[in-house]
Amino acid sequence: MKFTREVKTGILAICAIALLIFGYSFLKGQNLLENDRTFYAVYKNVEGLIPSSPVTINGLVVGQVVSIDFLDTKGNLLVEFIVDSDFSFSKNSEAKVYGGGLIGGKSLAIIPKYEQGFEAKDGDTLPGRIEAGLLELVNDRLTPLQEKLESAITDADTLLTSVNGILNVDNQNNLNSIFKDLSISVKQFKGTSIRLNNLLAQNEEKLNSAFTNADQISTKLNGVSDSLAQINVKKIGTELESVLANFKKISNDLNAGKGSAGKLLKDDKLYTNLERTSKELELLLQDLRLNPTRYINVSVFGKKNKPYKKPTDSVN
Repeated sequence: MKFTREVKTGILAICAIALLIFGYSFLKGQNLLENDRTFYAVYKNVEGLIPSSPVTINGLVVGQVVSIDFLDTKGNLLVEFIVDSDFSFSKNSEAKVYGGGLIGGKSLAIIPKYEQGFEAKDGDTLPGRIEAGLLELVNDRLTPLQEKLESAITDADTLLTSVNGILNVDNQNNLNSIFKDLSISVKQFKGTSIRLNNLLAQNEEKLNSAFTNADQISTKLNGVSDSLAQINVKKIGTELESVLANFKKISNDLNAGKGSAGKLLKDDKLYTNLERTSKELELLLQDLRLNPTRYINVSVFGKKNKPYKKPTDSVN
């Protein structure tokens, strides 16, 4: 059977169109020879996700992103992606946009959930979620640091401005004067230190002797303290209490008029008799001194005694 040129041209055109459609679909990530499942997810921001980005499940590439278009007038984005694996998961599984390093782009990962009776089917829309990438995390960490750095720079500028205001000509002269006085004080202190070192060197033997004597005195004091520690303080206290009790008893007896001493202190009659006896004894001694002839009569050659005359210095 022979085909005419027109038939051959038509068949060739149909094959070219089919190859064109197949190639275009393949470049978009759609393989017409495979039974792929198409899913959708809605995001407010896809964070740089592009068509042909890989789709993974537990890290295994199972498909790719087909297209990203606006869903409504609010700017929500509809992401279409295909899964060429027959792996079963529920329609509640999340479609998470993740990644985004310094070189690599974003990817889409399906976080599978397994619920019987809710298996995901071709054309279902999965809940979408965005995971912050490396650049976003770095930006989140660097933003507070940037604010603190700017604040520190502002404070440093304010401090430098204040220091420049303080270090004017007058204050610089005052500081120079202070440093000069401080230098003089340091030199004087150095001279005093040298003289003190010389004094200590000259009296080193005396100081050593003084320290030796102090050590000996300390040793003797330690011996005295040991001796004092050996004294029976309790026994001394007991004997002292006994002496004080006896003294108190004697004092009470004297106050009560007991004994000779007590009667002498408390008996007025005895005191009066003693006073009177003392007075009479004094008169007797005085009379004996003034008139000895009354008591001692010595006659030599029969001479008569002179008559008694009362003395002029008599107490009577």
